[in-house]
Amino acid sequence: MSIPTAPVVAGSLIGGYLVARESGVRPLGGVVLAAGVGWSATRWYRTGGAPVAAALTTVTLGGFGGSHPLAKKIGAWPSVLSVSAVSAGAAWLLSDRHR
Repeated sequence: MSIPTAPVVAGSLIGGYLVARESGVRPLGGVVLAAGVGWSATRWYRTGGAPVAAALTTVTLGGFGGSHPLAKKIGAWPSVLSVSAVSAGAAWLLSDRHR
């Protein structure tokens, strides 16, 4: 049974934020994000090759970066949940639905 990447990506963004917030150690949250994106990127590469893996990695890491200024406008949790939904949607659209 193959695990879909969409929930892993969303979970790594949400979990990374939660770990960073609760521990007070921002790099620890980055480790959670990197683990989820790294695992997912290997699956994306297998499903769609380098272009899909690069695009989805860019969307996810871009969402992570974009969540910081977005949080100043709409709040931390809404920002994290928004970028998680976009990243998960992209993962499903470009990779998971083709499984």
